[in-house]
Amino acid sequence: MTETENEPLGQVERPSLLRWLGYLWGAGLPERNRAWVLYDTTGRTWALRHVARSLLQLTPLVLAVLLAVPGPFWIRAMSAGGGLAMGLIYSIGYMVETTEHRLVKAGYPVGSGERLRERQASANRENGTAARRAKMMARMDRRAS
Repeated sequence: MTETENEPLGQVERPSLLRWLGYLWGAGLPERNRAWVLYDTTGRTWALRHVARSLLQLTPLVLAVLLAVPGPFWIRAMSAGGGLAMGLIYSIGYMVETTEHRLVKAGYPVGSGERLRERQASANRENGTAARRAKMMARMDRRAS
């Protein structure tokens, strides 16, 4: 574990819309948005955020197929749907690598996102186990009374 993985999130400054659009397409963000990138790629909803980014990246291509390609609409719709499905399959297949690359661009060491997500998952499992044990002990105490 490195020093940068332990840095507190503190003030998370979201990027402006223009910078976020660049980030959507793979551009890096300034140093002041570093904590936001960590949150974006390791927060509770990181996978949903990744899928949403992928859908936004694919939207112009889908619209281009639907609006600019000649032919019957049902063929264009099926083509756009197939392209969208294939794009999402690849996006989800490389989700971890893509988010790690975003973290490296923000200055974090390689593998830090995966380690942080694993620590969070482990803590969540431990908290869930402790809560179930406490509930079970409370039931046992009620029965013993």
